[in-house]
Amino acid sequence: MSGARVHDSVPHTARPPRPRRGALLAGSVGNFVEWYEFGVYGYFATVIAARFFTPVGGSETEGLVRTYASFALSFFFRPVGAALFGRLGDRIGRRPVLILMIALMTGATTLIGVLPTHATVGALAPWLLTFLRVVQGLSAGGEFGGAVSVMTEFAPPRRRGLYGSWQSFTVALGLLGGAGVAALLATVLTEGQLSDWGWRVPFLLTLPLGLVALGLRLRLRLEETPAFRHGGSRERPPGREVARAVVLGAGRVMGWSAAGYTFLVVLPSYLQNTLHTGFRQALLATVLANLGFAATIVPAGLLSDRIGRRPVLLTGAGLVVVLSVPLLNLLQDTETSHAVKGLALCGAGAVVGLMAGPGPAMLSEMFPTNVRHTGLGLAYALSNAVFSGCAGLIITETMKRTGSVDIPAYYAAATCAVSALALATLPDNRGS
Repeated sequence: MSGARVHDSVPHTARPPRPRRGALLAGSVGNFVEWYEFGVYGYFATVIAARFFTPVGGSETEGLVRTYASFALSFFFRPVGAALFGRLGDRIGRRPVLILMIALMTGATTLIGVLPTHATVGALAPWLLTFLRVVQGLSAGGEFGGAVSVMTEFAPPRRRGLYGSWQSFTVALGLLGGAGVAALLATVLTEGQLSDWGWRVPFLLTLPLGLVALGLRLRLRLEETPAFRHGGSRERPPGREVARAVVLGAGRVMGWSAAGYTFLVVLPSYLQNTLHTGFRQALLATVLANLGFAATIVPAGLLSDRIGRRPVLLTGAGLVVVLSVPLLNLLQDTETSHAVKGLALCGAGAVVGLMAGPGPAMLSEMFPTNVRHTGLGLAYALSNAVFSGCAGLIITETMKRTGSVDIPAYYAAATCAVSALALATLPDNRGS
């Protein structure tokens, strides 16, 4: 299991279309809510920094670094959530864990929208926010493994890439939803209103979104997957083999994690603080990048079912390595037209989509049923903790120390280069 493709042989005739559609919907709704919130936090990072992490007279840059530190801390609780809730999912089933995850995520996110700020409760404000971010990290860690397990275990033959890609596609929809709400608020509210109370609205909107998602998961009466029913009670593989597969899986998705957060979430703060772009323009740029991201995810997953995961994933990682620096230099060039910059941003998102499409199925195939929820969840969570959650912190702090405005490009390119080495060990899975 230390890198070979693993998936369960289950009679596919027992998988009618309705449970498959239900599996996609049940897995997707939670991902949408989760990534909507994480996108909103990233898009409003500068506002949150001012309201929670910057005392009177404090530096804006230091406040932003603290904001990203809180962002990173929540990601480091994702592996804890993946181990804790993944173990439950492998023992008692995917469905009850997925219901619990959406309830935790919705509650924590909604409470962020009513938190008192630094001006009201002083130093207690950032601690309260960080606590809720930790709860979000725990729930997100359990969400991914369960959602991907359900989607890929219900997938028909030679369609795991397509079904798994819907997890990433709903990530794109969540990020776009967050960016759309943020852009709308930035348009209809003044800067003062946005900073004073407008930033709370996207977090409060999570309550109705989360209740709808929870209702769908309950109403669908999602049955356990055929793979779980047939293979959930088998003897567990040795822990050392699982650990090796987790580390290898984390290496394979580190480029996807780092480049995705660099181009899709950290970008607005970079454009505002480094290139002095307005808040509305920065959000528009992020929407364009996420549109490119959404456009290639499902086609990339489907393509990986036909030609294999390895060539599609390696193409995405290789393009990030080659194009990151030229892309950032183009954005920095004041003489480049807005149309060209917009196309470049769409292209950057599209390249990340090439990795995000086949990525969930690739991870799912690395683990047998009775450790899949835990294994793929841990691999993804560890990669996200180090290379996504820390992206804003690493990029902002390194730019502060070096003065280089090209750090985001170097970060994305370097992680994708390392990831490509791990991806090169993927077996040929064409026709499986």
